[in-house]
Amino acid sequence: MENKKVIILGSSRKNGNTTKIVDLLSKEHDADVVNLSDYNISYYDYESKNISDDFLPLIKGIIEKYDTLIFATPIYWYNMSAIMKVFFDRFSDLIRIEKETGRKLRGKKIGVISNSHDDAIEDGFYFSFKKSADYLGMEYLGHAHFNADTLNQQTKIELTFI
Repeated sequence: MENKKVIILGSSRKNGNTTKIVDLLSKEHDADVVNLSDYNISYYDYESKNISDDFLPLIKGIIEKYDTLIFATPIYWYNMSAIMKVFFDRFSDLIRIEKETGRKLRGKKIGVISNSHDDAIEDGFYFSFKKSADYLGMEYLGHAHFNADTLNQQTKIELTFI
């Protein structure tokens, strides 16, 4: 398999610091970008009333096309962004109502890009990404954190895990 990569961007600002980082990384690593703010994805619902929103077609397309999924999120109140959390919560659909689609996640690889106004963050931030990868049979490649305050045009943006 070719190892096609996608960066799934979950930020509340279309032109914020996370987007700037993602733009640079996508060019450097030949990765496509999916901006979650371009889609209508509602929170997880046990009754599946949201089945006609954009989540299922989006995730099916991602699963079919890409081998490596890189999740990019700013850190809001010590957690992933709300839009990223909603996207992750909807993986529950893949183990309840779209099991065949969910099984296709096995063997895929994931990584995480985060940014905040700190030089480093606690590894606990990545816990839900790692545990989700384990649960879904995916390989967790690693993560990279960037300080938004120190980014400038000369900053070298690197990912060592892909």
